[in-house]
Amino acid sequence: MIDRYKIYNEDSFNYLKEIPDNSIDFILTDPPYNLSQYSTGNMKFDWRAEINDDVAKWDKNFDPVKVKDDFVRILKPTGNIFAFCSYNLIGKWHEIFDPIFDTFQFFIWHKTNPVPKFRKAGFLNSCEMIVCMWNKGHTWNFGKQNEMHNFFESSICMGPERLDNPKHPTQKPIKLLKHLIKIASNKDDIVLDPFMGVGSTGIAALEMNRRFIGIEIEKEYFEAAKKRLQSIQHPLFSEEANKPDNKALHLTAIPLPLHSGR
Repeated sequence: MIDRYKIYNEDSFNYLKEIPDNSIDFILTDPPYNLSQYSTGNMKFDWRAEINDDVAKWDKNFDPVKVKDDFVRILKPTGNIFAFCSYNLIGKWHEIFDPIFDTFQFFIWHKTNPVPKFRKAGFLNSCEMIVCMWNKGHTWNFGKQNEMHNFFESSICMGPERLDNPKHPTQKPIKLLKHLIKIASNKDDIVLDPFMGVGSTGIAALEMNRRFIGIEIEKEYFEAAKKRLQSIQHPLFSEEANKPDNKALHLTAIPLPLHSGR
């Protein structure tokens, strides 16, 4: 039996260089948006939970050019790249990746319950963008016409799915991630998330019978992802993934270095 996933507590800008050429079927990731500079701070209320508008200290100084060479190198010819982004970076993603791939498109996630605008100034931030890139001959599971809009509607991450400790400010719903994984990859494909956060992409990948590699620099988020992934029951899990001190969870079918993380 083999593990279905491997995760690393590493700096992805460094560790991506360890991944072999042409080895990844699908890169699905949610890198920083560079929105922290626009934060108005947390909003506190007597009658409801505090609204987190601080985003996070790490949500800055991201440039897609930093991942360009490694993304292109490690992606299989049949692979796809989907990356969440915001309005302020979509032009940068297009500038860098459109000349490289045959197709560059965008996808919209519409949040049905975005954070309210209590000051009633401007629009609610109810949409997030995903840039999508591929070459001819890529993997693509086209469903019914009404399932293939570049638009998906769901609530933000809520209820038991939402982690409270640690609380990741941009945790994505499994339902959305599964939809993307279903379209852009096949069973047993390797899905990579180099900005893994609390591991939602990994959960979705495993539940869709894909394999998963995740990289996360923040120790707190990494440990949360590890705990979530270990809680999934899968007949192909080996005992290696359940060792308590295992910082790098090994997937023997993926030819990656097996060092123990930072």
